Amino acid sequence: MKLSDNKATLSFTDGSPAIELPIYQGTIGPDVIDIRKLYGQTGMFTYDPGFLSTAATASGITYIDGDKGELLYRGYPIEQLAVNCDYLDTCYLILNGDLPNVEQKKEFDTQVTRHTMVNEQMNFFLRGFRRDAHPMAVLTGLVGALSAFYHDSTDITNPQHRYISAIRLIAKMPTLVSMAYKYSRGEPTIFPKNDLSYTGNFLRMMFANPCEDYQVNEVVERALDRIFILHADHEQNASTSTVRLCGSSGTNPFAAIASGVACLWGPAHGGANEACLHMLEQIQANGGLATVGKFMEQVKDKNSGVRLMGFGHRVYKNYDPRAKLMQETCKEVLSALGLENDPLLKLAMALEKIALEDDYFVQRKLYPNVDFYSGIVQRAIGIPTSLFTGIFALARTTGWIAQWAEMIADPEYKIGRPRQLYTGETVRQVKR
Repeated sequence: MKLSDNKATLSFTDGSPAIELPIYQGTIGPDVIDIRKLYGQTGMFTYDPGFLSTAATASGITYIDGDKGELLYRGYPIEQLAVNCDYLDTCYLILNGDLPNVEQKKEFDTQVTRHTMVNEQMNFFLRGFRRDAHPMAVLTGLVGALSAFYHDSTDITNPQHRYISAIRLIAKMPTLVSMAYKYSRGEPTIFPKNDLSYTGNFLRMMFANPCEDYQVNEVVERALDRIFILHADHEQNASTSTVRLCGSSGTNPFAAIASGVACLWGPAHGGANEACLHMLEQIQANGGLATVGKFMEQVKDKNSGVRLMGFGHRVYKNYDPRAKLMQETCKEVLSALGLENDPLLKLAMALEKIALEDDYFVQRKLYPNVDFYSGIVQRAIGIPTSLFTGIFALARTTGWIAQWAEMIADPEYKIGRPRQLYTGETVRQVKR
């Protein structure tokens, strides 16, 4: 970041002297006012619930322009990466800053492939969960448990340890997600196979069984790989901020990533596509296409309690660039699987049409987001709704570990310590 020639002046109406605050510039995006010395100079904090206007870190990984509907990984538009690269290309880019050349790609893919196995003791740990446990509860435990098995890469001050931890997490997450799925169904774990792609391997671990192998459908493989790319990172969202805050204490990377998994589980974050599919299924159960107009009128009525899931975004005030790609992918998958007449897709298209034409939704910029179509794609592939957030966690692991490593390597990083505006009781005395 670069120190700007401009400064911000903070003045007070009570006669206190004004203070000047430095302004820093990034390569693109809004400038930031440096308030690190504000408390020392004024005895006051800033107040920003939800961090709507606060930059908690400097990062060179992902950039979002919500007004333009732009998403960049290391400067590359998401539209180009999703069409021209695979997920491991994207992982390499996010971790290292540049896309790999042929030799780097080969070496990186081999490193990830050879770390997909997990310690056999993890199966005993898995059996401690109830079979009907939510996969995200299981996954949170499994990821956290990795720190009990890989003591040789938890020195966070060692760059090589940080790197091997990143490789292990990216490689083992598909194995852990598939283990959680198989366990919920009472089926045996399927070991990874080194001659398959990252995404093809995951599909096989999910859907193969000892009696009958699984033949990877290339269209499905490409679609799921695209889902992974679209979800690989998304700047300082809730789960990424959680990983950074947890990691700022100096904890090991497996524990930090487990905290991100737990945060992602929330329906306002990673659970949004699950909630979106539930909404579509509810509309279908209540009459399908014939009731779409009525449903959207209920959405506009604040007193109805009906919410439109899969539309609008905390950051994007334009069409989510990932949603456009996901819509194309959705049509490709349903066509390849002979599901073009899927009733939920027809519902989704009808909802989108109204939202893009009705003044109520247009004025509020409630455009479809990536969750709107990704749930339909995953459902068509055969992934159960309860595992949607697990797929999200698998994809986002790359972003989490890259953000964590960036923070640890930053000489200015400190343990996170948000402040508060205290509204409780003043000092009281105990009287008995």
